[in-house]
Amino acid sequence: QVQLVESGGGLVQAGGSLRLSCAASRRTIDNYSMGWFRQAPGKEREFVAAISWTGSNIHYADSMKGRFTIAKVNAKNTVDLQMNSLKPEDTAVYYCAADYRTWPMTLTPVYWGQGTQVTVSS
Repeated sequence: QVQLVESGGGLVQAGGSLRLSCAASRRTIDNYSMGWFRQAPGKEREFVAAISWTGSNIHYADSMKGRFTIAKVNAKNTVDLQMNSLKPEDTAVYYCAADYRTWPMTLTPVYWGQGTQVTVSS
């Protein structure tokens, strides 16, 4: 059973920062590629960033490069997404997802969290 629990969403002004966390078991962190996706109102879900189960591979969507950073935080058993220079168009529900030892991460991971809302005001 893979459980993913997101936290850290909220309301922030444009140009600000937020840090999202995806909590999972140690087994999941060590054996699953994990990623972040987002879905804005009226739009399809899109890929944001992913990190392999070893932590040695990282991939970002082009529009997030340089602004977002994904990382494993072993001390907390989380995969975090640091989001800087946020824009109103980053407003969406952000989902954590996991796939067993798959790289590159697919666009349809098997396991999903419940999502956390990020709202960026202009």
